[in-house]
Amino acid sequence: MAAAVSALVLLAGTAWPDRPAVQAWRTVCLAITVQALPFLLLGTLLSGAINAFVPADLFTRVLPRRPALAVPVAGMAGAVLPGCECASVPVANSLIRRGVTPAAAFAFLLSAPAINPVVLTATAVAFPGNPAMVAARLLASLATAAVMGWLWLWLGKEEWLRPVVRHTGHRHGGNRWREFREGFQHDFLHAGGFLVLGAMAAATFNVAVPRSVLDTFSGSPWLSVLFLAGLAVLLAVCSEADAFVAASLTGFSPTARLAFMVVGPMVDLKLIALQAGTFGRAFAVRFSTATTVVAVAASVLIGGTLL
Repeated sequence: MAAAVSALVLLAGTAWPDRPAVQAWRTVCLAITVQALPFLLLGTLLSGAINAFVPADLFTRVLPRRPALAVPVAGMAGAVLPGCECASVPVANSLIRRGVTPAAAFAFLLSAPAINPVVLTATAVAFPGNPAMVAARLLASLATAAVMGWLWLWLGKEEWLRPVVRHTGHRHGGNRWREFREGFQHDFLHAGGFLVLGAMAAATFNVAVPRSVLDTFSGSPWLSVLFLAGLAVLLAVCSEADAFVAASLTGFSPTARLAFMVVGPMVDLKLIALQAGTFGRAFAVRFSTATTVVAVAASVLIGGTLL
């Protein structure tokens, strides 16, 4: 569907494809897709490798046996994956299929795109001379990931979580490289389609909403936090680049810009689409709504203290 729409836009003989709004839509949609695609590739490669080569009981042996302790450990482990939110969804799916408690996998899913070294370095570069912003982003993101993991332990239901049916784990006597290829191919093609749909939705928002709307909300401390949190969801900026976008929003308070950087890597249009395609729509709606509330609360509490 995305290829057909792109072909119509690029090849149609009418004048409307050359209008500035349509050109801007094409540019934003392509930019989001190209920016996120390498990290989606990284995530699906890692997911396929976990599925084919890693022993099934490794993660259950490494993580604490008590789920309540496994959640913060998995959240801190998110620092080792240098990727964006697109990479974390297929990896989290593989972890669940390998026996990791969903609460710990979801804590990893939320923390990995927000606290990895690439993202924290980009934040330090975007906010020079302001280490408090880097620390606030790290702490608020970790707190959100841990709280969401514990909330799943407390309130989560199995019927909300319906992962995609796929072969999981190395089968005795099977060819590991073939299993790796099949798992990678399935995850990449499946998640890639939802990534394109999310990018198209984000591009539509970028073109349709006038920039003057930003000035309307920047004057109120509370409205500015809520507005930038919602903007992060709609813009779907990759976590490696969102700090530079936040730094450019100079009319907003530091806490509001922190909320933009905490919410964005955890809840945006393309991530919601990826989660819906991987775990089911019932899960995506509940999880994304709760994550937004927790992320905004953590940003306000930690940002109000450190910034």
